[in-house]
Amino acid sequence: MSKTRQHNVYAAQWSADGGAMGSVDLTAPGGIEFGENVFSLAVQRARLPKHTFKALQASLAAGSALEATLADTVAQAMREWAMEKGATHYTHWFQPLTNLTAEKHDGFFEPVGDGTALADFSGKELIQGEPDASSFPSGGLRATFEARGYTAWDPTSPAFIIENPNGALLCIPTAFVSWTGEALDHKIPLLRSMDALSNAAVKALNLLGDHSAARVFTTIGPEQEYFLIDEQYYFERPDLYTTGRTLFGANPPKGQELDEHYFGSIPERVLAYMMEVEAELTKLGIPIKTRHNEVAPAQYELAPMFESSNISSDHQQLTMQVLQSTARNYGLVCLLHEKPFAGLNGSGKHNNWSMGTDTGVNLLKPGETPETNAQFLFFCAAVIKAVNKHQALLRASVANAGQDHRLGANEAPPAIISIFLGKELENAFEMVATGKGTALKKGLLSLGTEVLPVLPKDGGDRNRTSPFAFTGNRFEFRAVGSSMSLGFVNTVLNTIAAEALDELSTQLAKELKTAKGDVFKAVSAIVKSVWEDDNAIIFDGDGYSDAWHKEAEKRGLLNLPTTPDALPAIISKSTIDAFKKYKVLSKRELESRYEVFVEQYSSKLNIEAETTYTMARTLILPAALQHVALLNDAGEGAGITRLKTELAAIVDTLVEDIFALEKANDHNGPHGGVKHASYMRDVVIPAMNSVRASADKLERIVADDFWPIPKYSEMLFIK
Repeated sequence: MSKTRQHNVYAAQWSADGGAMGSVDLTAPGGIEFGENVFSLAVQRARLPKHTFKALQASLAAGSALEATLADTVAQAMREWAMEKGATHYTHWFQPLTNLTAEKHDGFFEPVGDGTALADFSGKELIQGEPDASSFPSGGLRATFEARGYTAWDPTSPAFIIENPNGALLCIPTAFVSWTGEALDHKIPLLRSMDALSNAAVKALNLLGDHSAARVFTTIGPEQEYFLIDEQYYFERPDLYTTGRTLFGANPPKGQELDEHYFGSIPERVLAYMMEVEAELTKLGIPIKTRHNEVAPAQYELAPMFESSNISSDHQQLTMQVLQSTARNYGLVCLLHEKPFAGLNGSGKHNNWSMGTDTGVNLLKPGETPETNAQFLFFCAAVIKAVNKHQALLRASVANAGQDHRLGANEAPPAIISIFLGKELENAFEMVATGKGTALKKGLLSLGTEVLPVLPKDGGDRNRTSPFAFTGNRFEFRAVGSSMSLGFVNTVLNTIAAEALDELSTQLAKELKTAKGDVFKAVSAIVKSVWEDDNAIIFDGDGYSDAWHKEAEKRGLLNLPTTPDALPAIISKSTIDAFKKYKVLSKRELESRYEVFVEQYSSKLNIEAETTYTMARTLILPAALQHVALLNDAGEGAGITRLKTELAAIVDTLVEDIFALEKANDHNGPHGGVKHASYMRDVVIPAMNSVRASADKLERIVADDFWPIPKYSEMLFIK
């Protein structure tokens, strides 16, 4: 048996060892308790003195700083709880501009004068830490010699315990800020944007007659897609463990053509893995609801229930961490790259976004009364206006090197931002704006006035090609990448929605005077105005079609297919004005993110290019030369000569491609900034693709024993 076949047999031999499925029965008394590793409200109530608990909640509600004595009491209770859970260390857990999380562990125990050690944790240590700010990407906000930065406790996101076979760690969600007070992370601007939207939404609600809501929350329900492959193959592929995706690989005879994987029966090992992931997430208070096979072979998805944007963003980072760490328990590796396998669907993260009041009203859900439906139309109109005005910024918020393989590739939403409303809701807007529309359907909700049309409870059919789709009580931003943090994406959504709500509220106040307080008439005028100004962004057809690209151009919509095309929107005047007005990010903070994202794009492509060159030169080419030697040893003959000629031509092309890639990598062109990113896109990527094309041809003809890396047909189908 060849080495390759031996590896395939080994990879296929997994079976439950008696403990792999876990011993905990979630349905039995004493099973895993939801949030058992979270310093939740219930834990705080049980462990804090009554007056301390009340003071803490009052401080959180007011958004005020904690007094020193209160912080000390909370820290002491948190430490005792964590140590009972097996924790010996704590960390300020934060989210720098890397799409990952960061942590520095400090011990609870400190030495005392008699040669022993005592456990201690003060309020000051709870509230503030000081990591090195110069060692994280900052886009110029911090220089190498300017090292001071702070982490600040975010009490709105509860502390939690991460378990390890050798102990546990108390994680305290924190913000990350420079010594100058500028945000170095994704959490601070997200929290700022949530405040901005809440203020704008409450103002609008007051005009609409709702004076009961004191705060509006944005919520997220992110669907996470990922791939699983056997770790045997992962560690035999330098491209996978270096870049997260395969830089080589011929299309297998069978891919996803049969549509048999989607929603299919989940393989035993994968299901065991999923169950352990869910058990770990249950402990962390992450409300996972759904699991299933995705479209591509070896691709899967999980989805949680909706949570507040800040907590959901934190939980999403934890979910990715648990997905990757748990996979190794089953001899698997979890791939979160947006496009780990060419020719197959990539992985995204659908960002289901909505707005709700502290009184329990979903502002993006048609209601049971005329008043709530008028309210729904107003908020929906604000979203339409926001997306149309800031379509380039929305595209930029989901831009990275991995996304460029996916967006617009007939597997994910196109790079053209548009909104899908559904036939019924689109008809409702059309009727308000023009008085014309299709016949009303039975079962739709009445608004109780002739001014406004009836509305459906459901927005109608779904459109998987739409990047921004209304799906009944929320908008689904389908273009987010699998590996991405939700922080910046939702900061953008919240901020542009706040701006649109304020603009429409100003207009609404004027219309209410004209309409003598008639809310329905005033909202109707608002909806008509938005429809006239912004309905170019509405599209319910096939976003993958060439016809849509032509139609979008006629409408004046932007088509930004690559990251260098999209990122400049982050520092456009309209973005800077909006983010400055709502104090979400300053011009300098926006410029820093632009610089970081551009640098990350170029750096990742450089790593891919260097890896492509090395693998082609040291793995692929030697394998081809071994096959050349095999044919030379086979003697002469018409068939052998034909094989030699075929192989020699591909090898010669590969050699030329390798040297061309080397030259492209060692260019003397622009360094740094978007010009460098554009060079990587226009010169280096085509050179990489040429090397791959030759190598993938060789994969189909070089002897299996000689081929140095696992093939798609092995990685994707051996479970």
